[in-house]
Parts: sequence; structure tokens; C-alpha cells
Amino acid sequence: MHDDTVNQPISSLSAEINQKNKNFMPMLSVVIPTYNEKGNIAALVDAVRDALGDIPWEMIVVDDDSPDKTYELAFQLAHKEPRLHCIRRVGRRGLSSAVVEGALASNGDFIAVMDADFQHDEKMLKPMYEKMIAKKADLVVGTRYAGDGGVGDWDETRRQMSDFATRLSRILIGNKTSDPMSGFFMLRREVVEASVYDLSQQGYKILLDIISSAPMPLHIEEVSYVFRNRREGESKISLQVMAEFLFQIIEKMSHGLIPGRFVLFSAVGALGLCVHLGILFLLKSYHVAFLPAQTAAIGCAMLFNFFVNNELTYRDRKLKGWAFIPGLILFCLICSIGALANIGVAELAIHQTSSWSLAGLAGALIGAAFNFGAASKLIWERVKKPKRK
Repeated sequence: MHDDTVNQPISSLSAEINQKNKNFMPMLSVVIPTYNEKGNIAALVDAVRDALGDIPWEMIVVDDDSPDKTYELAFQLAHKEPRLHCIRRVGRRGLSSAVVEGALASNGDFIAVMDADFQHDEKMLKPMYEKMIAKKADLVVGTRYAGDGGVGDWDETRRQMSDFATRLSRILIGNKTSDPMSGFFMLRREVVEASVYDLSQQGYKILLDIISSAPMPLHIEEVSYVFRNRREGESKISLQVMAEFLFQIIEKMSHGLIPGRFVLFSAVGALGLCVHLGILFLLKSYHVAFLPAQTAAIGCAMLFNFFVNNELTYRDRKLKGWAFIPGLILFCLICSIGALANIGVAELAIHQTSSWSLAGLAGALIGAAFNFGAASKLIWERVKKPKRK
């Protein structure tokens, strides 16, 4: 069979390809971060398709290697819906970083962010898109706290937590939006590109991160919606989510001088000190000599710190399997060196200030900073080589 494209001029062929690409080029990219959302993703694709109608769109599912294999279903659905794409992330987790990764991989001039669990009303995507264009906005926030918006049947505890978080976030951004904690919003691509290097990408509140990191004033509009109950799966709300939000506030208020992860690392260290003292006095009550008791207490505290940091502080890069043991050994070594740094700085400080409190604080800060920096770089930020099959 003769292929006419072989003899077609390059300029003509290029123009034809560009025209085809233009016909399929999305104007709106809908980024969906997922973790264990297999029960929702198929219905969500259908719902978004119906909601957007004739708007050229694409959907980018960014899945954090879900145990329920959400990514496998997304890949299967993409065979029937070519506007659906899936990014499977291995070895890293977190809603904010997933949103950023999906936004950078998108093709649309506008980027919408929403959850996969149907708590965000997909029918509001089109009004948000229309308002974005009509008002020439940089950002359109889906708000629960203005107009006809609402939070559904939340209990009083969750309402109070949300209200507290909203008031706290205003320390950073003022009254730029009625719902700075919203996870449902739409923005121009250039807003992401302008602020991406300043985003902390920690925690779940990516909207607050974007608004507080933008290098220019943003024209922000709002569209109200009623927050719905999750359709399938389990809620991701937890005390850890709230803690990560507080650490994000600290990081932004300090302009990055105090990383949120360092605050959590230090908090775990403080708990480790309590474990140390508890073990020490427990062994004392059994008449164990001080040196073996102190050694046992140090060992238990190091184990505690490593386990908790691995589960909480570095949960998005958690060590598993055979990587866990060398990580633990290296962590103990780093903490031992950090203890020497603590003692050395405290010794210098006591000669300069004659204050035990200041000397102890200086030593503790240096030791914590060393442990955090070394552990982050050498244990939880190491490049993992792929396993050979």
C-alpha cells in the first residue's frame, strides 16, 4: 500500500499535524490526586465529562502507588477515554506534591484541582471556568463559606477545626478568599509556573501554599458549592493532617527559615526525650546501674525517634523492606554524632555566657539541626535504585 504522506512536503505535513493537535489540545486540565480511590475514579471520569460538556479538557490522575491499585483502573479507563492520563508515583506521597506534579505535566491553559471522592461538586467546574475567563481571574476558589456554599452534615468538632484553620490561615494571606482551606479551585498555568519554586509542597493545603507563595498579587474570584460526603473509601482527615497544616503555617511565616518538617522532627525528638527519661527511671526503680540504664534508655529513644519519624515526618518517603535496617543503623550513627555536637556547642556556650539554660538550648538546637539535616539527606532523601527483575 502506498502512503501519500511519504511524498508530502514537510511544511504541509507539519501544518496538518499541528491542526490535529490543536483539535485535541485541552483548555482545561483537571488534576486529581488519589490514594486508594479505586471505587470512585470511574464514576468521576463520567461525571467530569458530563459536567464540562464542550469545553476541551483533560484529566490527570496522580496516584501515590495506591495499595488498592487505583492506578491500574485509571490506565484501563484511559483506553476508552483518551483525555484521561495517569501518573503513578512510587516512593513519594503527599497531596500537595501530587497536585504540583500533575499541574506541571498538564497541557491546559487553566488547571483545576479537586478530590476524587465526590466531596467537591464537579458541576461547579464549568461555572468556575466561565468565571475565570469572564473576570480574567488568576484563581477561582470553590468556597464553602460564601453565597450558597456549605459544609453539609459536618459534626461540630469538624466545623470548629475548619474554622480554626481558616482563621489561622488569614495570618498568612489576610482576607483574599473566604475559604483558604479549600481543596477545590482553578487557576491559570502561569500562576503555578511563577510560584512553583517557592511552594513547600508539604501537607494537604495546596491552595494556601499557592496564594502565600505567588510572587505577584492574584486576582481571586469565588464560586460557592456545598461540600458533600465521600462516596466511597475512607476519609484522609486526621490529627497528622492538622499537624502538617500548622507546620506549613510556621514554614511560610518564617519564609522557609524554619521548615515544617524540621518542626515535626524536633517534636518527635522531644517525645524521644520523654521516652529516654521514662526508661531511665524505670530501670532505676529496678536497681539497674546508671551506665547500663543510660545506654538502654538512649537505644530505646533512638529506636522510638526513628520509627516515628519514618511513619510521620518522612511518611511520603517512608523506608520499607530491606531499606529499613540500614536506615535505622545510619540514623543511630547520625544521632550519636549529633549528641557530640550538642555537647561541644554547649561546652563553648557555657564558657561564653555562664548560663546553663542558654548553653543547653544552644547545644540542643545545634544537635537537632545536625540530626535533621544529616538524616534528611543521608537516609530519607537518598536516591533509590530501581530493583532489577
